[in-house]
Formats: sequence, structure tokens, C-alpha cells
Amino acid sequence: MTRPPLVLDLDGSVLTLPGEIRPTLPQEWRETLRFGCGTGAFRRAGAALSSHAPSYEAHGPVLMGSGDFHHLSWPLIARCLERAAAPVRVVVLDNHPDSMVFPWGVHCGSWIGRMAMDPRVAEVHVVGVTSEDLGAAHAWEHDLRAVKAGKTTYWSVGVDVDWARRRGFGERFRSFDDTGTLTAALCGYLGDDPAPTYLSIDKDVFAPDVVHTNWDQGQMTAAQGLDIVAALNGHLVGADITGEVSLHRYRTRWKRWLSRMDSQTVEPSAEVVARWQQDNHPFNLQLVAALQAAWRV
Repeated sequence: MTRPPLVLDLDGSVLTLPGEIRPTLPQEWRETLRFGCGTGAFRRAGAALSSHAPSYEAHGPVLMGSGDFHHLSWPLIARCLERAAAPVRVVVLDNHPDSMVFPWGVHCGSWIGRMAMDPRVAEVHVVGVTSEDLGAAHAWEHDLRAVKAGKTTYWSVGVDVDWARRRGFGERFRSFDDTGTLTAALCGYLGDDPAPTYLSIDKDVFAPDVVHTNWDQGQMTAAQGLDIVAALNGHLVGADITGEVSLHRYRTRWKRWLSRMDSQTVEPSAEVVARWQQDNHPFNLQLVAALQAAWRV
């Protein structure tokens, strides 16, 4: 039985998908949760997901809109872990490490390091990073607890990660010359270890000629992304997709400031956003179908 996609419609950016489940969500989540929020608000929203979304067994891939909501992967992964008979491997396709220290709560660039420390998570692989957020200039910003615990590995392209080697973390920071070499190595790794896996896809990992997003983008091709999904065939126990493009003008000054500090791309017009959402839709259909086919029965 093919599991239907679940759309958590937080910004109106995900166009209609075949057989979708699209529950009504609290409107305040669009502002409260986007980009980042306090710990209390995050916990309340995570707990409320169960009352708004169908049971974990009733749906397949989850689509959440903009990558500004990528931190919501954490409670989705937790839902998966609650039903898992053994620790679960998490693979995250992302152009950014999403492991920065954020002392005011949780945001879309800080969730991975903390999620990885859950004892029910076997290991985490963050794949496709080309952002200089992983480079030496930003090394001081990272939450390295999961790296030190041997639980998180970064797979990057064209980023100088010698700083990690000098600190003794070399095996946790794998650098490649191109995304083709990276994809082949990752698919080989996944094939050699067919563990139950949760896959989280932020589409900013893909090159700009594949999709449009709100963030600076990586170099992965559509075919390479689909190859990674195929490498998980029969072992996928959960999945989500973010990285749509959408407009939002923050009401709160601190979020406007944080957004500028994180160098989000220049805001396009509403007409351009609508066209980009239409352009992104065919690839969403491909990704959803591929994830459904790879799902563990």
C-alpha cells in the first residue's frame, strides 16, 4: 500500500499532490515557528502535531514548505523513533550544516546537533553541504557535541574542513571534489549498511537549475538526489521535504534581524514566487513518488 503524502501547509507553497493529506494547522504557527522560536513554543508545537496530523502509520513523506521550517523535522523524526524497534539512522540532504548554536531556542539552522543526541538515533549524516557555514570561519558557531560523540558525519563539496581534521574530527567531515563522487560514496555506504533510515530533504541542497528556494543553494542534481533515495529502497521508515520558496514578512523585529544575519536571498516578487512554485512542483512529484517506492513495508 502506497502511503499518501502529508502536507503541513505552513506557508501555502506546496501545490496539490495526488492523494495528499492536508490538515488545518493553527495560523499563528506561520509566524511563531518560521525560521526559529523559543524552546517552549517549539515543544508545544511538536506535541500538537499529533493532534493535527494523522498517525505515523497513516501517511508517507511529509512536506512542510520553506526550509525556514526545517527544524520541524526534529519532532517528525521523534514520531518515527517512538515506533521504531531499533535505533534509526537519519540522513539529511542540505546545503547547510544546521548545527549552529542558538541559545534562544531552536531554529532551522540549529536543530541537527541536538536531535542527533537522542539515544534512539543511531547516526546522522548531513549530505551535500557547499555552504561556508561548514568552513573554518564559522567553526566556533557549531554545536559539536554529536560530532564528539561519534554520531554526526558531514559530507561536503568544495568546503575547506581542515579545521576539523586539526581538532581530531577528520573522519566526521568528509570532503569531496564534486557531488557525483559524493553521491556514489554515500550510495555505497547506504547499500553496505541497510539500516532503517529517516531521510530529510532540504531542497536547497540542489543546484539552482533544479529548484528555486529561499536560501543559497548547493550543486546536487535531481538524478543524484533520486539515486540517494533509491539507495534506501526498502529501508526508509520516514521522510520529509522542505525547501519550497515562499514570501513572509516577519512581524517581530528579532526575526527580521536574524533573517538578515543569516543572509537569506533577496525577496522576489509575489508573481515570481508563484511561478517558481509551479516550476518546483514536477520535482516534488518525482521526490514523493521515489520516497513512496523506497518505503519500508
